[in-house]
Amino acid sequence: MLPFLPGIQPDSRIRAFIEEGVIKLARPPAEGQIQPASLDLRLGDKAYRVRASFLPGPGSTVARRLDQLALHEIDLTRGAVLETGCVYVAELMEGLALPQGLRAAANPKSSTGRLDVFTRVITDRAREFDLVEEGYEGPLFIEISPRTFPVLVRSGSRLSQIRFRAGDARLDDRSLGELHERETLVSAATPSFQSGVAVSVDLAGFDGLVGYRGKRHTALVDVDRVGAYRVADFWEPIQADASRSLILDPDQFYILASKEAVHVPPDYAVEMTPFDALVGEFRVHYAGFFDPGFGHGGAGGKGARAVLEVRSRDVPFIIEDGQIVGRLVYEHMAARPDALYGADLKSNYQGQALKLSKHFRD
Repeated sequence: MLPFLPGIQPDSRIRAFIEEGVIKLARPPAEGQIQPASLDLRLGDKAYRVRASFLPGPGSTVARRLDQLALHEIDLTRGAVLETGCVYVAELMEGLALPQGLRAAANPKSSTGRLDVFTRVITDRAREFDLVEEGYEGPLFIEISPRTFPVLVRSGSRLSQIRFRAGDARLDDRSLGELHERETLVSAATPSFQSGVAVSVDLAGFDGLVGYRGKRHTALVDVDRVGAYRVADFWEPIQADASRSLILDPDQFYILASKEAVHVPPDYAVEMTPFDALVGEFRVHYAGFFDPGFGHGGAGGKGARAVLEVRSRDVPFIIEDGQIVGRLVYEHMAARPDALYGADLKSNYQGQALKLSKHFRD
């Protein structure tokens, strides 16, 4: 096995991991599955409706817990509808045999988060969701919980993605400030660096529109169909007003956008923190990975905003224009990717402002 350098592993190393058996595939990789700094994970042939979300814990496997908690088995080879308010666990086509010194972390894909489909990857003996410890060898499973729209999925659907990292590649606040001076990470006059780069919400509006609120009791969304659904059938537009504020209602899902344009230089990868109790009782951005090249001028992304998938927690909460809603954690890449987000790939969200998932058309 080739040695891996410290940092987030790029697409070239992901391909090598597949060849070396670090990443085990039930089927050959699909076109576009390998991203600049991550690997898309594909649903396998079976899913299970379960009584409740769970972690197997150090002494158990996912399969053993499914024997105890599964209500029924679902055949994904024929396609299946996953209903809102229910919890499902599905097999993934990918498994891992991580060597010492290499660990992994998963996150929903951008399109998954923008549909308000909550996903978390589970491993055997796991004590945490979405994290895979070094030395882990075994299968991967995914918990799926649609919150707003019922979704149609099938074997091969990609709802989540996984990153591989070695060592500690995170930039501290001083390094972030220095990188910002060279590369302009966010288009803020006075950026805040505190355990990451702060991003705020834009409620001034984009041509009078500040965001969208998901409708209830809609038709289903096929996660593999692009541009198939009318926005008006699934979303209520939220118009800007003089207050430049918005009350987030509990159990409602919102698509908003950051006030700052975000830039991820080619030698870095970014993750947005999903929840910070210091800035309010809400969760922002289910899908937290930003690939190298996002918002990069040389990759066609100058001026790209971060789209925010927002849910209030237990109480109504008022957010105001310019309020900090999350922080971007920057990490070094182990090497520059062969392909950058937007420049070399069919990237749906490069150069975006306020944008719904790829499934919707005007």
